[in-house]
Amino acid sequence: MLTKDRVIVCKDYDEMSRRAADVFADYIRENPTGILGLATGSSPEGIYTCLIEDNKAGKIDFSGIKSYNLDEYYPIEPTHEQSYRYFMNDRLFDHVNIDKANTFVPDGKCADPDAFCKAYDEQVAAAGGVGIQLLGVGRNGHIGFNEPGDELIGATHLTALCESTIDANSRFFETRDDVPRHAITMGMDGILSAECIVLVVSGKEKHEALMMLLSGKYTTNAPVTLLRSHKNVYVFCDEAAYNG
Repeated sequence: MLTKDRVIVCKDYDEMSRRAADVFADYIRENPTGILGLATGSSPEGIYTCLIEDNKAGKIDFSGIKSYNLDEYYPIEPTHEQSYRYFMNDRLFDHVNIDKANTFVPDGKCADPDAFCKAYDEQVAAAGGVGIQLLGVGRNGHIGFNEPGDELIGATHLTALCESTIDANSRFFETRDDVPRHAITMGMDGILSAECIVLVVSGKEKHEALMMLLSGKYTTNAPVTLLRSHKNVYVFCDEAAYNG
């Protein structure tokens, strides 16, 4: 359960990133063949920078680590500069001693998304499940690409992106029309099955989403609120996100 001592308010983005990265570094040291659940977007970038520094300094070793990413646009080529596979290579994998054969990102060009999603969940389960899951949160409270709605899907699935998410992500593409309208995302069952969850929230534009989480209420109209039920969840936020 999310308790007050698990909500760590940091001065700024850099402090938030470092303190969250320390949790991942500790996990990697204690679990040299562990499984990371990873996320993309601006919120995790600072964490990846810190982990690269730790790896280069010899403080952590990625050689036995596996990773599974939350989501990917669909359809999109893995070589596209806005694909999440490209993001992960560019922001982390190319700079640490991880075996890329042990890094998994949903396939944005798979011919049969339903079959792929089923196989992805089976692959994560066969590997032993995610040990520590990194999450950001959307302005509307979405987690991964699990958008607000009357119902949420538990398994990995293909989903349509809502207009607010397309708007938010359009800054990364040449035009809004270039943003893919669908994505493959782990479902809430998969996310909540991780042994530990680390949520990072930065910037005043995320204040409302953070307050949804801290309100004590549960609603599928703000998927982030479901994290309150997890047995081992940490929230790292900066003062801008906390104070609004």
